Amino acid sequence: MDLQSYKEQRKRQQEEAPQYRELCTTCIQPKFSCYCPHVQTFDSNIDFVILIHPIEVKRRIATGRMSHLVLQNSHLLMGQDYTRDHKVNEILNDPNRHCVMLYPGRQSKNLSPMSEGERGELFPQGKRLTIVVIDGTWATAIKTVRQSQNLQNVQRICFNPEKPSTFRVRKQPHAACYSTIEAIHQTIELVGSTQGFDVSSREHDKLLYVFDKMVEMQLHFIKLSESKPDHLKYRRNKSA
Repeated sequence: MDLQSYKEQRKRQQEEAPQYRELCTTCIQPKFSCYCPHVQTFDSNIDFVILIHPIEVKRRIATGRMSHLVLQNSHLLMGQDYTRDHKVNEILNDPNRHCVMLYPGRQSKNLSPMSEGERGELFPQGKRLTIVVIDGTWATAIKTVRQSQNLQNVQRICFNPEKPSTFRVRKQPHAACYSTIEAIHQTIELVGSTQGFDVSSREHDKLLYVFDKMVEMQLHFIKLSESKPDHLKYRRNKSA
């Protein structure tokens, strides 16, 4: 094969090769479905520490990451066993903070049936309320809490979901199982006023706004993909 024939063959191979999507470095979505333009930040007067599992980090639709982009004064920390995590221990041991963990179970204080006054009594005045949130599947979240010895004695809170989750592009174990961003929104709804946040301003709805935009885009792309012939559908690079 001469050089010219080789170049032509190489060009054809490149043109026929699968085209992989460039990702946004912030939201880790393909550029055409980047939700960053819909992100509007706000300060809830609460610090959220989002502990994201390594498996969740790899997911492009990770609402813990999305929550972090919206919430001012939030932390996004990757890991599975946080026992010796310097940043987590620094936060938990800060005398100016009152740390609680959003986690369902018998040990958790259920915020839903409480009055606003009762919720306020859970959190001492003069300290910055800091809420630890586990971001991952239910299985990985349970494992993280069990392995992380520094989380064992952190006060736990939970709530009763008011309506089914709207996370229609990822399968939930149950309709009442909220995504991380929905859970954070509901928590602010319940305890925000105890920390001086004006719930009536609906600033925290910015969490659901970007979430809903992402879900709408994903459903649109799924519909388009299903209408395409198989040979035109996007093929993910298995080595990526």
